[in-house]
Amino acid sequence: MASEIEKRADMGLAAIKQAFGTEADEYGATMFVKHHLEEIPRDYWQKHLGASDPEPSAVLGLLEFRSNWGADEIENFDFSLPEDVTNYVLSVHFDDAGEIDGISMES
Repeated sequence: MASEIEKRADMGLAAIKQAFGTEADEYGATMFVKHHLEEIPRDYWQKHLGASDPEPSAVLGLLEFRSNWGADEIENFDFSLPEDVTNYVLSVHFDDAGEIDGISMES
């Protein structure tokens, strides 16, 4: 089962990065990045990305796998920023066939 969890975590992170900035992702990764660039102090970004005002896409490179849950623990995968700087996650949902059918920002 661990290999399926690792596979889906990798798929989820790749899907987040691919969806970013697209019209279909308005309430997922795009909103997550926009919100956090506005709310998190500039010194956090300087520490983690070497710039106090980083490119939005760079924020996605900081995402860390946080948890997996749901049916057989392979239905939902959550990602967030390091150091517990936020209570928000990007949650990737998988359907019964193992395909990603949604990415959303959750608290």
